[in-house]
Amino acid sequence: MATETVQIVIDSLLAAGVKYIFGVPGAKIDSLFIALLDHPEIKVIVCRHEQNAAFIAAAVGRLTGRPGVCVATSGPGTSNLVTGLVTATDEGAPMVAIVGSVKRRQAANRTHQSLQATELLAPVTKKVVAAVDPDQIAEIMVDAFRVANTHPRGATAIVLPVDIMAAGVKSSIPAFPFTRFTPPDYGPSPREPWIQNAAVLIATAKCPVLFLGARAADATVVDAVHAFLCRHPIPVVETFQAAGAISRELVHLFFGRVGLFRNQPGDKLLQRSDLVITLGYDQAEYDASLWNTSAHSNILHIDSAPADLGHAYSPKLELVGSITHNLTEITSVLSLLPGTPVARPQDTPTVQSLLASFHAWQTSAPATDPNPAGGPVHPLHFIRLLQSLLPAPDTVVTCDVGSVYIYFSRYFYSYTPHTFLVSNAQQTLGVALPWAIGASLSQVPTPCKDKVVSVSGDGGFLFSGQELATAVQQGCNITHFVWNDGHYNMVEFQEVAKYGRSAGVELGGVDFKAYAEAFGAKGMRVTDGGRWRRS
Repeated sequence: MATETVQIVIDSLLAAGVKYIFGVPGAKIDSLFIALLDHPEIKVIVCRHEQNAAFIAAAVGRLTGRPGVCVATSGPGTSNLVTGLVTATDEGAPMVAIVGSVKRRQAANRTHQSLQATELLAPVTKKVVAAVDPDQIAEIMVDAFRVANTHPRGATAIVLPVDIMAAGVKSSIPAFPFTRFTPPDYGPSPREPWIQNAAVLIATAKCPVLFLGARAADATVVDAVHAFLCRHPIPVVETFQAAGAISRELVHLFFGRVGLFRNQPGDKLLQRSDLVITLGYDQAEYDASLWNTSAHSNILHIDSAPADLGHAYSPKLELVGSITHNLTEITSVLSLLPGTPVARPQDTPTVQSLLASFHAWQTSAPATDPNPAGGPVHPLHFIRLLQSLLPAPDTVVTCDVGSVYIYFSRYFYSYTPHTFLVSNAQQTLGVALPWAIGASLSQVPTPCKDKVVSVSGDGGFLFSGQELATAVQQGCNITHFVWNDGHYNMVEFQEVAKYGRSAGVELGGVDFKAYAEAFGAKGMRVTDGGRWRRS
């Protein structure tokens, strides 16, 4: 007896362990929404915009390790997903988008809500497949989840024409091997020469620096990073997206996060290094031409993906494969090498001065002065105080793009992977609140129990602020802060630096306290820097 395609889709989702679907219904995908009424195992969360549905699904994937799922209808429903999908793909968040489409016989016609979805979504996903036969559905679903969660992780998309969703199928569902979704161990063995060569490079360097990228903050890699640094302590810097890769016990080796403007202590350390060991690093996080301006650094590239070669990034040696495996083997081989141990440049006066300059902000007047005389809260004081008030070390903090993102990426400390989330590769406005919703719903064993904190500027908040309704309806335990300066401030200061004046940056005119209350949230306004803690 044939089974309807829509049931095969649902059975595949159940087999994949999907707990939530985020999306906006429409005529070309409504059969899935209707059929899910009979499957309370999967909770459907209706969002206010498809882009936000993709953001939330990506956060679920990033935090749980299993792809989050979003659903959209054809035409503008599909095109609205694009920003969310490219953000997930470029920043390593596994997710699957299911989108409706017109009937197969109308695919080449100009008809209502027709769209060449595969062509549109191909550049922003790892893979997109449009079903042309009902018996393909089971294998397409399995493949989409596998590809999304294969390193480097990202978004995949499935296009389902409306007539296929009601068709009968005979195919069975392939097994979902999600328990095996870990980086493959196809790295070299310690007997092979490139591991030995990598260890010699590190051992003979006078000032080696470990430069962690986003993939180094993966839960499967962090333990290997900590083991390496415990046995062979050297200075460490992170990209913004690698936040949480360094534990509190290793913070004495941490010289901060680097990105954007090449003016941090960590940047100066990279300039002094004679060997930069990049681990899980993608140039989309921080272009090598910015931190390696003279292309002088010897680079050891360790990643699951080959190096993106260029004048400023031409590694002396590449180890491509399982990051965990390769780093673990290097750690062991280094311990067996005769002669001089690994250099410890963090003990030299010059490097110690860089470390001191990295920590100096904590005792600066902006960080310690609550401005009791009135006036706005200084960003450094906000961050320092917020850090002290977080309820637990593993509290998730999500941060939007803008000036707020620069301050937080540089000065907010995170000692556990995936507890501080920023959009760095794409610098996508509007991610903070949807990501916080995803983080809240992903909590185990009780969703929405523990506090999640999200922070945005006034400009970024209004990109996705309508999802306050979703957060309230789902009972998410979120505190969202809006840094309200009435401008697209990050754009403004860059324009002033380039042209001596700014344009197109003025905002203002929004009562955010009333806005929050209109959605059923509690709104508070801080007007005095000396009193906001008591609020």
